[in-house]
Amino acid sequence: MRLGLRLFLGFFLIVGLAAFFVMRVFVDEVKPGVRQAMESTLVDTANVLAAMAADDMKAGRIADGRFAADLARVRERDPGAMIWSFPKRSIDYRVTVTDARGIVVFDSEGRELGRDNSRWNDVYRTLRGEYGARSSPEAPDSERTVMHVAAPIHDPQAPDTLIGVLTVAKPNHSIEPFIEASQRSIMRQGAWLIGLSALVGVLMTAWLMRGIGRLNRYAQAVAAGEPVPPPPPRRDEIGDLGRALEDMRSKLEGKAYVEQYVQSLTHEMKGPLAAIRGAAELLQEPLPEAERQRFARNIQEQQQRLTETIDKLLALAEVEQHGWLQRREPVDLAALLGEAAEAIGPRLAGARLQLRIEGAERPLRVQGDTFLLRQAIANLLDNAVGFSPAGGTVALVLEAGDGHARVRVLDQGPGVPDYAAARVFERFYSLARPGGQRSSGLGLPFVREVARLHGGEAWLANRDAGGAEAGLSLPLL
Repeated sequence: MRLGLRLFLGFFLIVGLAAFFVMRVFVDEVKPGVRQAMESTLVDTANVLAAMAADDMKAGRIADGRFAADLARVRERDPGAMIWSFPKRSIDYRVTVTDARGIVVFDSEGRELGRDNSRWNDVYRTLRGEYGARSSPEAPDSERTVMHVAAPIHDPQAPDTLIGVLTVAKPNHSIEPFIEASQRSIMRQGAWLIGLSALVGVLMTAWLMRGIGRLNRYAQAVAAGEPVPPPPPRRDEIGDLGRALEDMRSKLEGKAYVEQYVQSLTHEMKGPLAAIRGAAELLQEPLPEAERQRFARNIQEQQQRLTETIDKLLALAEVEQHGWLQRREPVDLAALLGEAAEAIGPRLAGARLQLRIEGAERPLRVQGDTFLLRQAIANLLDNAVGFSPAGGTVALVLEAGDGHARVRVLDQGPGVPDYAAARVFERFYSLARPGGQRSSGLGLPFVREVARLHGGEAWLANRDAGGAEAGLSLPLL
């Protein structure tokens, strides 16, 4: 099945799932959320009324004192409120008070006086110093429920002494109009969002498929060795990728190993392109803006990964094809370390890392290619920064011994797993970095080839103190 057809079918699947999840939002989130908000309000109300009832409860006049009279007047009030176009004309609260044994001594509706409520969860838990609440049917055969929230009544003269429990009850059906209004609002806005997402998804899919299709046809032609023009120029990442592919082809034209490298490239493109396709499919779904931005950034990061892979592949091809150095000159490694540290400064700041340089006080000279050595040191530093935890330190050490100069890069990362120790210098082999991303897998092979051209060696090993050590050894001048 072609990619375009998969995206087309996947789009309708995503729209259907989006519609389903819109309904699930109401079922799983809206109703519990509204009830949780009501419970929070009842907690506040119960505690306020418990404090107001404390004096009458202590004096034994809770049923006919000022507190009872005030509640009676409250029940007669007409709030005259308009809440979300719904009129509210009566007070829905019911208040009951039990003594320290759980026996009802006051009921604002006068129905449960003298009843033992000590086994009800709201009273039972509150008498034991815990938060007490319950939801019970209005009547034995009723499907409607009432939420009860209790608060302790403490002795005004002895705040640590519990003298009773006040429970505030409110019918759950009183909030049903608001839940239904929220449902209608979510469905209406969800329909608009799905429609907009459908339009954006169709346009994005068509745009991506057009550019990727051209790149795919071009890459296939290059792999087959056909003389074809590059894709039409575009002022975006896909256009950058097309130009990078054309640069790669022009640089490798006529080389005996071009077929191997093109095959390797097309193989490595599958992962980033799959990530771009996955992000494009997810962008068709109604998403929060933060998630949408994250997936858009993922597309850009994968494009950058493709471009980086191509550039490093060309650099590696250039050093691999030479059996000797094309340019030799005295190179001061201490100066190169300073240049590399300055170049990687922004990355260190962005990753919140410190760089410590040791042994660069005196010059150490080797015979070689300044550009290649600078790139090799930069690759070692790039790996160390990528695997180091935020707030850590990367050490860049220059030392000499046994006629060789050694550049060592020490990090405080997770180190190299045992299973990967023998493969880290293979082309395209890379380990996941702490953020989950992978490099092109070409940096260390490049370092190894530079070391070979200079008559030295490269290594990567774990440190006893934790982290990894990567190094480059070169014959001294």
